[in-house]
Amino acid sequence: MTTTGTTTGATTGTKLTKQSHACVRLEKEGRTLVIDPGGFTEADAAVGADAVLVTHEHPDHFDEARLRAAMEANPAAGIWTLAAVADRIAAAFPGRVHRVGHGDTFTAAGFDVQVHGELHAVIHPDIPRVTNVGYLVDGSVFHPGDALTVPDHPVDTLLVPVMAPWNKISEVIEYVREVKPQRAYDVHDALLTDLALPIYEGHIGRLGGTDHTRLAPGESARV
Repeated sequence: MTTTGTTTGATTGTKLTKQSHACVRLEKEGRTLVIDPGGFTEADAAVGADAVLVTHEHPDHFDEARLRAAMEANPAAGIWTLAAVADRIAAAFPGRVHRVGHGDTFTAAGFDVQVHGELHAVIHPDIPRVTNVGYLVDGSVFHPGDALTVPDHPVDTLLVPVMAPWNKISEVIEYVREVKPQRAYDVHDALLTDLALPIYEGHIGRLGGTDHTRLAPGESARV
């Protein structure tokens, strides 16, 4: 599992580690929760997890091989996800896959989770929208998956999908402004080149109205 690198912020609270693309690891009190270990992230991104959350079925968020590695590494680990994903993997992990949807609440690996949202953002009118949920963890950290969902709950730490076929930078900035988090960290960034990263960081940092930071894969922060 790739969790090397620097840790910023305080020395207490939950440790958030950025993995490549849309994946993050959250650690507290010896337990680990991983969100969206998809095909663009490290092969062992979910290894060591006690719980894995998946926002939707697209392969950059959902990769069965990465889930299988996590489940085999920890026989007590479970997966929480929407029906479209659960229906594809439940048979491989009997009794360990839990279906969730908008409005649900549950506890996974000691983390309290609220589910927000129902649909993926529009890529193009000709492309059918799949289901997508976001996860608010411990009433603090929100991962929206592939949507600009605004939870009906204050958000301390927003994981911002900065670059995707379905968004543009003005929408991302307005999303950060609407959620009004205390801090924002970039996710969904594997498609950005090194030349583009400073442009996105600059625009969101100047215009988002919050403390905005980009963590490189393997870097961590306390939230």
